[in-house]
Amino acid sequence: MNFHAQLPYRHPSPERTAIVLVNLGTPDAPTTSAVRRYLAEFLSDPRVIELPRWFWLPLLHGVILTVRPRRSAHAYQQVWTDQGSPLAVHSEALAKAVGAEVALQHPNVSVVSAMRYGNPNLRTVLRALHDAHTRRVLVIPLYPQYSATTTASVFDAVADELKTWRWLPELRFLPDYYRAPGYIEMLADNLRPKLDPSRHLLFSFHGIPERYVRSGDPYHCQALATARRVAEALGRPADSWSLSFQSRVGRERWLSPYTDAHLKDLAARGIRHLDVACPGFAVDCLETLEEIAMQNRDLFLESGGESFQYHACLNAGADHASFLAKLALAQCRDWLDTPQVAPTRAAFEAHLNTHVDARRLAADVALAGDEPVSTHSTR
Repeated sequence: MNFHAQLPYRHPSPERTAIVLVNLGTPDAPTTSAVRRYLAEFLSDPRVIELPRWFWLPLLHGVILTVRPRRSAHAYQQVWTDQGSPLAVHSEALAKAVGAEVALQHPNVSVVSAMRYGNPNLRTVLRALHDAHTRRVLVIPLYPQYSATTTASVFDAVADELKTWRWLPELRFLPDYYRAPGYIEMLADNLRPKLDPSRHLLFSFHGIPERYVRSGDPYHCQALATARRVAEALGRPADSWSLSFQSRVGRERWLSPYTDAHLKDLAARGIRHLDVACPGFAVDCLETLEEIAMQNRDLFLESGGESFQYHACLNAGADHASFLAKLALAQCRDWLDTPQVAPTRAAFEAHLNTHVDARRLAADVALAGDEPVSTHSTR
């Protein structure tokens, strides 16, 4: 196997630090063909669909990918913007905003956006960091609550890329941040001025199969803890808010109550005015803008509701960027507080002139910014 390496290696080169913010992904365009490519990658991930490959892959490629892409493409068309997919636009803007916050203290630290599926592909982003001589990498999946279906899948992709490298970087990985200092307060502060206490507040989280939770996935507990703590921070009585899980597919039992069924139940109970927030999503995307703000809004109103207000995710807001910057810097503070010691060009040349074997091995080594050094001894 040929392992990827930076050739010619630039020595001495400054060792760079990077923070990678990873989101789920999005198709490149709201077309059937682009959505089919995206869904093929997404739904082929065994972290997402835990079924035997011999059973699932023929079903996926023979049935699902012949039907679902057209329907999903129509949904994407409802929310697509002139700049592109909302998830991609918001994720890139968030990375830039976090980068600006980080640069106030550490201007040499890179903050980049990547996608687990689609583009900018995580493996491509990591490869570019490698070629820029990034020796320290902090990966933050933009999932406040951990699930094997999302967070662990990001780790798998990171590991799959790094195992092809000859020289591994120092790696850190943040599995969740729903308990991070300031996170709950930030969510509550974002919602508080938008809410009317007389209206029912619904927290809708993305669902996963109940079987995954029974197998040890902590997502359900972390989602409930997030909703409960935000409600407490807002001072909401127990009967003034509720929680549900959306985006269920297939016939298997998923976490409940299901958002669509719960909306009908709320209307049947006489709740006429509803506020909805989705604290499991860092930025707005198809699931929030089309499924919640369009489909489920219509469902609630058709079921007897009178008003439905979806409240946007944190997106690239200043508070969100500041929070993530502080979170990231806290994870790699020792990297940044340790001064780097790099040999000077003169010291490197002196070393080559002193050690014959070093001069011989330097045939494929270059001084930073120079051509490969000569292998002829000057002694």
